[in-house]
Amino acid sequence: MSQIAPALEAAPTAVLHTRRRRGVRGKWPIIVLFLPPALVLFTLFVILPMGEAAWYSFYNWNGYGLPTEWIGFKNYELIFKQSAFRNALINNGLIIVVSICVQIPLALWLATMVTKSIKGAVVFRLIFFLPYVLADVAAGMIWRFVYDGEFGLVANIYEFFGQNAPFWLADKNVAFSAVLGVIVWKYFGFHMMLFIAGLQAIDKSVLEAADIDGATGWQKFFKVTLPLLGSTVRLSVFFAVVGSLQLFDMIMPLTGGGPSNSTQTLVTFLYSFGVMRMQVGFGSAVGVVLFVICVTLAFSYKRIFMRND
Repeated sequence: MSQIAPALEAAPTAVLHTRRRRGVRGKWPIIVLFLPPALVLFTLFVILPMGEAAWYSFYNWNGYGLPTEWIGFKNYELIFKQSAFRNALINNGLIIVVSICVQIPLALWLATMVTKSIKGAVVFRLIFFLPYVLADVAAGMIWRFVYDGEFGLVANIYEFFGQNAPFWLADKNVAFSAVLGVIVWKYFGFHMMLFIAGLQAIDKSVLEAADIDGATGWQKFFKVTLPLLGSTVRLSVFFAVVGSLQLFDMIMPLTGGGPSNSTQTLVTFLYSFGVMRMQVGFGSAVGVVLFVICVTLAFSYKRIFMRND
């Protein structure tokens, strides 16, 4: 009996290892069939362009012919010497701050409102989500007309009160604040829908238990709802940070990065100073810097704040 017992104990382990080996063998045909095409496409459209951009960044090249004038790290030195790039970097930081401190709290507040059993809640969800559905270029063109100090909505409001309307997008001290308002309006609906999904996943019995214990509305929100929405909030912040660094489509029709480069972001700076001026080597260097910033922030954030999600 003493020899049989260890054998019986080892039997389930052996069976488990056998099943795992069979499962791995069964997956190999799927891996061999689907992995190579995906790797080829990823290499062609992601790895090679990234490598080419990094290589071109060491040349003074206008995009015509083959790059021949090797200048080393001079493009990178020129980037950080330009005040327009520093301004674009600061603007991206401000967009991230406004997204986290204004846009996400607004989206969370509205999500708590439209998830309640009130008449017309579904209609309000649709209304708040519509700006996000609108194309970025179209949104930029619409708000450029709204901000127009001669014919736009702002002009009509000022005219109604007998005042001369300002041209906000032409004032370098005000233009970026106007852009920030459009960004909040455009993207808060996306975060609102994330929070609605998170709120609907919360077990109602937990909130009912808080009611029975006599918790107030604020106590329920900060002690129950918000902790249970922790993973959703972290995901929303991640999307806000990454999306802020990639902002381009809406800025170009709205301000084009002006006036005096006051509304430039990193991507519009790349387009304005690299593509439009045919400085492909310089633009490639900007792209490499932007890539390093995005990857560093994304992986650091996921490593620090989302490692358990």
